[in-house]
Amino acid sequence: MKRFAVILILATVLVTTGTSVYSKTINETDTKLCETLKYALINSLREPIDKAITEIYKHDKEAPEGLAWASFQTEILKIKQLNGIGGKYEITLKVSPYYRAHITYGEDKIVVSSDGELIDYEHLKTYPKVNFN
Repeated sequence: MKRFAVILILATVLVTTGTSVYSKTINETDTKLCETLKYALINSLREPIDKAITEIYKHDKEAPEGLAWASFQTEILKIKQLNGIGGKYEITLKVSPYYRAHITYGEDKIVVSSDGELIDYEHLKTYPKVNFN
């Protein structure tokens, strides 16, 4: 009887004071991606990133021709889960377009969905253009 009472008391304490591990859905990543997976993800989003770069710099008369960007210079700022596990994700990137031998011309924040849709973009900074005369 004593043993039963002790087990009942311990069970009651554990149930009433314990918190559920899975009580909250996590919608943003909080872990680091390995480099290979990171570059693969960024490269899979090349089309919407190219579209954003074109839109951002199309009215910039000083922008060098042939601006490009590289996945190894691109930073993933945030990955937000939109519709539960296996659903859509919203990926926020910081991209640094360059010209010639990787001379950085600007910094931009670009938001794309995991299915390749351009959601939003914002120009953050423009660096002075270097003239090679």
